[in-house]
Amino acid sequence: MKIIEIVTPVEKLATVKSIILKHDSEVFWVSSDEDGKNMVRALVSDDERQSVLDSLQGLIGTKDTSKILVMNLEAALPRKVVTDANTTPDTVTTTREELYNEIEKNTRLDSTYLLLVFLSTVVVAIGLLENNVAVVIGAMVIAPLLGPNIALALGAALGDAQLMWKAFKTIITGIGLALFLSIGLGMYHPMNLDSPELLARTDAGLDSMTLALASGAAAVISLTTGLSSVLVGVMVAVALLPPTATLGIMLGAGETEFAIGAALLLAMNIICVNLAAKLVFLVRGIKPRSWLEKQKASQSMTTYLVIWIISLAILLIVILFRRGQFVF
Repeated sequence: MKIIEIVTPVEKLATVKSIILKHDSEVFWVSSDEDGKNMVRALVSDDERQSVLDSLQGLIGTKDTSKILVMNLEAALPRKVVTDANTTPDTVTTTREELYNEIEKNTRLDSTYLLLVFLSTVVVAIGLLENNVAVVIGAMVIAPLLGPNIALALGAALGDAQLMWKAFKTIITGIGLALFLSIGLGMYHPMNLDSPELLARTDAGLDSMTLALASGAAAVISLTTGLSSVLVGVMVAVALLPPTATLGIMLGAGETEFAIGAALLLAMNIICVNLAAKLVFLVRGIKPRSWLEKQKASQSMTTYLVIWIISLAILLIVILFRRGQFVF
């Protein structure tokens, strides 16, 4: 459950209270000021929070005189008795607005992001070259490239072109910086082709595709249900930085064949994470509020899915052909 505060003009106060009560939520505090504004504080359950927010946004619109605030709640006593736990629907417990605020932060192309990419690239490259598993895992947990890819999928689900463009720029910049640094390390650091950690990132196959799809889906499920601790495991399972660093190292060392393998693995991870994330957003019902926005999102979703599915099919053909398992 969470607390929702609504600042509204006095003429809409009764309607606001009725909306809250209609959604089986509790109005437990109302105040007013000299300017005729009223503040309503309500306790709203997880399964009703999105419906309450949508109804309130439809009522107050985008006027500066009205505000809606969503705040975390540590505990509420006495506890609300659930009459039948089996009737609780399996729905998203994080609202569209909360999810957007959480994911949008990962698209910000600022000095912090660039510094994280720089540090994690140096760490993972050294770990790969020295075959140090602990160092590689440590860099994978930072995972600066995973967040923008999830944001790209959310932007498509909401039909938000601005969010998609911000995520795309952040992804390209992060990968470009990681490649530049790792190419330099590959040119001047002694190459260790006996490193299993390094060679493991030069081979892409069906197992890599399955892992990336499952991990991308798990990442979105963890975000939409509020189980953010699951993300740590996802970051390790489908980290995008190690194959990026491997690609740069191999290019810097002139190992073209290994570089192609790392590039295919990186492309597969990116495609599978985005495709799985979009499918989960679709299944979980993450979509815009208004009818017009839904129409835009539907077109965006169709285009998005077609692009990633075709890309994945082409990539699989290339991988199988490279392994000699595909014959025309």
